[in-house]
Formats: sequence, structure tokens, C-alpha cells
Amino acid sequence: MRRRPEVVRITLKDVAEQTGYTANTISRALKDKDDIAPETRKRIQETAREMGYISDSIAGSLRTGTTSTIAVILGDISNPHFAIIAREIEANARKHHYSTIILNTDEDAEIEFEAIRSALSRKVDGIILCPTQNNQDNLQFLIRQGTPFVLIGRHFPGAEVESVVCDDLKGGRLATEHLIEKGHRRILFLNGPAQISSAAERLQGYRCALEKAGIPFEDQLVREIPIVAGDCRHVIYKVIDDKIDFTGVIAFSDLIAWEAMYALQKRGLENPRDYAIVGFDNIQSKFFFPFPLTSIGSSKSTMARRAFNLLLRRLNSGSEPSTWKNVLDTTLVVRESSSTAPVSA
Repeated sequence: MRRRPEVVRITLKDVAEQTGYTANTISRALKDKDDIAPETRKRIQETAREMGYISDSIAGSLRTGTTSTIAVILGDISNPHFAIIAREIEANARKHHYSTIILNTDEDAEIEFEAIRSALSRKVDGIILCPTQNNQDNLQFLIRQGTPFVLIGRHFPGAEVESVVCDDLKGGRLATEHLIEKGHRRILFLNGPAQISSAAERLQGYRCALEKAGIPFEDQLVREIPIVAGDCRHVIYKVIDDKIDFTGVIAFSDLIAWEAMYALQKRGLENPRDYAIVGFDNIQSKFFFPFPLTSIGSSKSTMARRAFNLLLRRLNSGSEPSTWKNVLDTTLVVRESSSTAPVSA
């Protein structure tokens, strides 16, 4: 049996002997501390890299009580919306010498609870969470643990938790007004579960726009759908089978909008020939797909940066959480998917 080669671990002492600096200077230079001259830091960092030095993060965390790690817990990482946010958070964290671990909940409260426990067991310094919102049990559990955290994308009204969200009420209103202006009066709304704050606020915006235009609200045109990728087609098929008349569609996310387009195509309806559709998230601000989807969006980079900066402020200052809700503006980005007007117009 072939023996594994002996592993030689490079230590701070080895780098110190190679460069002529003390181990303390080496340590501070590798942490990019400002009290070490830039030229010295660069030389030490380059030497350490060439020698193959790897810091012992476990030993470091035992000394400092911190791990320089944050957990990002999101609903469905297969959704490009969440993937973009995760990437933006990771980029901001890296600038401040934090590592990130990404945990997925599949929008399931039990999985979310285990994700929170897993993050806490790894002694992360903080957590950025997009909550499932089935109830407040997981939120209260996290509050009791004392680990700093920030909510992203969703919020709990009245809870002493900091959050960064979009103006979802405005988004729902903008999407509906756009379709009304195109001549649509029967607008199908494929919304997320009612307990999700963004879903509730988008529905409120939808209803406000209808009321302003003098269009009666119809319960049958609002369908609550699962928001995990691949779960909405059966809702679309039922709408068609029930012969619900509509010419416009608003979807809770771009991913759901594209799934709806697929399902409608299977039933013989083509976009934009037969209906107009608007999504949420504006994924095409980052990706170029051959599906020109009109969408409601806000800056994901701004959302990620603000969420991380809020968390960083708490990590650095030890401040207590507040009820502060940072609301980002939303805009309508018009593409070909909503170019059609109803046949009767």
C-alpha cells in the first residue's frame, strides 16, 4: 500500500525565520493590520503564500472568541435571485476579511431551524437570514441565542430585528399599473404564501392599483403558490382547467414567471401573443436569458451591502438590535414579455 507523503505544516515561526521579522509582526501583517507598513505587509504576505502557510482558524478563534465567519441562510439557492444575493454578500464580507457559509432552507421552517442550529454550532460571528415566516418560533430562538443577525428580503412587523427589504407594496402597484396601462383588466396574480411579508405587501399594492383604476378585485384571480423552484406548474394547469379568464399575469418572482410561461406554453398559450406577464427580482440585470421578462427590481448589490454593513456594525460595536427597517426603492423594467395588449382592447 502506498504511504501518504508526510505533511509539513508551515508555521508563523517558519515565516518569521524566512523573513527576519518576529512572529507577532508576521501575525499582524497576515491579518492586514494598519500598524504594519504596507511594504512590509506585502513582503510577508507574499512570502507566506510562497511557503504555503495556512492560518489555524480554530486556534485563532479559541484565542479571540471569534471565527471571522458569517452564515447566510436563504430560501432557495437554486433561484438566481438568491444566488446573486449570496454572491454579493460574500464579496462584501471578503473585503472585511470574513468568510461566509451558505445554508439553504427550501422555504421550510424545520430546515430553517436546523440551518440556524448548524450555523450557531459553528460559532459564526453573525447571521444574515431570509426567513421562511411560517411563524416567529425560529426568530425568537435566534434572538435568545444572542448571536447578531440581520434579516434580508423579508421582515417581521414590530419585531426588534433589523432588516433590509424592497418596497414591495410599491412593486406590486407598479406591476399592476403597468398591465392596466396596457389595457389589461383581468390580471392573474401568482403570489407567494400569505405569511411572507413581501407577498402580503405586493398583494396590497395589486389591490391598490386595481381600486385606483376602478377594477373590481376578484379572489379567483389571486393564487397562492409554492415559491420553491419547480412547484408552481400545477397551479397554472388548474387555472387553465378551471377556465379562469385572464390576459395579464403577475408572478411573485422571475423564476415563477418563467415556470408559468412554460406551463402556459404547454397549454397552447404563447407569450407575448396571448398574454402579458411581469415578474419580480429583475434577474436579467445580472443574467442574459433568451426570455425578455418585464420585472420589478431593486439593487441586489445595495441590498447585500446594507445587510452586511448592518451586521458588521453590530459585530464591531456590540449594539443591541432595533426595529429599523431599511427599505430599498423598486422600479419597473419593461421588456418584451408585457408588450401585448388584450385582444379585446
